[in-house]
Amino acid sequence: MKQEFTRIAVKVGSNVLTRRDGTLDVTRMSALVDQIAELHKAGVEVILISSGAVASGRSEIRTLKKLDSIDQRQLFSAVGQAKLINRYYELFRDHGIPVGQVLTTKESFGTRRHYLNQKNCMTVMLENGVIPIVNENDTISVTELMFTDNDELSGLIASMMDTQALIILSNIDGIYNGSPNDPSSSVIREIGHGKDLSSYIQTSKSSFGRGGMLTKTNIARKVADEGITVIIANGKRDNILVDILQKPEETLCTRFTPSQEPVSSIKKWIAHSEGFAKGEIHMNECATEVLNSDKAVSILPVGITRIEGEFEKDDIVRIIDFRGNAVGVGKANCDSAQAREAMGKHGKRPVVHYDYLYIE
Repeated sequence: MKQEFTRIAVKVGSNVLTRRDGTLDVTRMSALVDQIAELHKAGVEVILISSGAVASGRSEIRTLKKLDSIDQRQLFSAVGQAKLINRYYELFRDHGIPVGQVLTTKESFGTRRHYLNQKNCMTVMLENGVIPIVNENDTISVTELMFTDNDELSGLIASMMDTQALIILSNIDGIYNGSPNDPSSSVIREIGHGKDLSSYIQTSKSSFGRGGMLTKTNIARKVADEGITVIIANGKRDNILVDILQKPEETLCTRFTPSQEPVSSIKKWIAHSEGFAKGEIHMNECATEVLNSDKAVSILPVGITRIEGEFEKDDIVRIIDFRGNAVGVGKANCDSAQAREAMGKHGKRPVVHYDYLYIE
C-alpha cells in the first residue's frame, strides 16, 4: 500500500510512556517500537521525540534528602535518560534497526549555525538507516530556557527536518469539542486554517508532562502553517501509528490541515525563534498596514519609530506594531546602533529583509 508520508516526526508524551505510579510503561514502549519498526521497514523515515527520562529515573532512585524540583528533574533525567535510551536500543535491535541519541536544548536552536549543525547530524543518521531519538537535555536546561515541553521541541524538529507530518501521541484521542470527560463530547477530526478552538480547549496540564492541550494546538497551528500535517492521537491505542498512516479515514484522531503555501527553510527557523529574540523593532501605523497586506515587504528604517534592547547583526528580533502588539519575528540585517541611526530615514537598506521575516 502506498504510504501518504515518507518522513515523519513522532512525539511520544510522558502520559503514554508512564504508568499511574510514575514508572516507565515498558509494554507500551515495546508496542510503539514494533509500530515504528514496521513503518521503517515500509520505507518511512521516522524521527522519534520521546519523553520518559524523568519517569524512567524516578523508579531507579530513592533520594536520601529532599530535593527541589530542578535538582530532582536533573537527577532523575540524568539517570533516566541512560536507562530510556538503552531500553529503546534493545527494543529496536530486536528488529535489526540501529538508533542514535540526540539530546538538545532550546539554546541549540537559537543560532542558525547550531540549528544547521543539528539538522545535518539527523540527516546523516536518516541517510544511514538510523532512527534519531530526540529529547531535551534536562540535565543542563535551566527553567527559563526550557522548552514548554516536548511538544514544542517536536514542532521545531518536524520543521527543521522538513517532515511531511508530525504525529503527537498523547493519552486522549485528539482535540474534543468539549471536555474529554463529558460523554456528549466528540473528537474534532479535521481542523482547517483559522478555526478558533479557544472555547473547546481544556487548559489543565497533564499529570506527568509540562504541557496541556493548549500548547499542543498552538504548536500544531504553527507547524501546519509551514505545510506540515499535524496529527494528535492516542498513543495508548493499539497499532495507532500504523493505522494513522495506512487507514487515515478510519482512525480516530485530530488532523490539522497543512498550508499549501511553501515556506523557506530559513523562515521555518525564524518562525520558531521568538523565544530567542534579543530586541524589539516598533513600527508606525503606515508600516504596520503594509506589513498586514498581502505584499512581500521588508521592514525599512522609514517605518520604524523605536528600537528596544541591544542586538547584533543576524540576531532574532521581535516586530511590534503601532498598537504595541507583537506581530512577528525576523533576523536583523544590522546591529541595534545602526538601526537607531537609520530609524525614520528614507532610502536606507532594510533592517529586516522579507526573506528573513515571519509575520504571525
